Amino acid sequence: MDIYDLLQILARAVTLMLVLPLHEAAHAWVAYKLGDDTAARQGRLTLNPFAHLDILGSILILFTGFGWAKPVPINPIRMKKYRAGIALTALAGPVSNIVAALGAALVYSILMATELGYDAIYTATITPVTCVLVLLQYLVSVNVGLAIFNMIPVPPLDGFNVLRYFTKESFDRWFFVHQREVSICFLIVILLLNRVPAQFNPMYYANRFVTDGIWKLMSLIPQYNG
Repeated sequence: MDIYDLLQILARAVTLMLVLPLHEAAHAWVAYKLGDDTAARQGRLTLNPFAHLDILGSILILFTGFGWAKPVPINPIRMKKYRAGIALTALAGPVSNIVAALGAALVYSILMATELGYDAIYTATITPVTCVLVLLQYLVSVNVGLAIFNMIPVPPLDGFNVLRYFTKESFDRWFFVHQREVSICFLIVILLLNRVPAQFNPMYYANRFVTDGIWKLMSLIPQYNG
């Protein structure tokens, strides 16, 4: 195991302790602002990772890079606008991941604008700054990946609840009646997407589009050229 493997494991640990709690706390915060304090009363309106982590999901993230946290409970009946409240609460999670990706990319770009950051990347020696820069790159990738994945419009992912804002109640009923079949089909599709080459994988193109957009935005920051 080399230093980059260790950094990947560290990035997964940071995902557990910071990224997933941020995602779930964002759901809870928006729900609270919309009038539903269900998550807040259950102690979920917090960045404390131990309030959000699922044991099995956490183990899978550490060892495979894929996993989950405990979903935030909401009661949309208590929200000011039922369907809009569901959609906005769901959208908060992926948005928080994009904001976190932008933050990690910004710190990376600021470091690369200095001689210290430039030397850390373009010299053969691995320094603590090199490790920080690689970790920030991983965090950009992880956050974008979580945002894109969660926006797939099938239950129980956030994208489904965003989609519901634009549909009729009959659509909801059909999905919930056939939820088991839809979930099985969803798992099969995800497994197939992990097997097919990148050029045939829509998730790859969505991730690349968003990630490239973030780094193009960061290219506006002048870089140190040695």
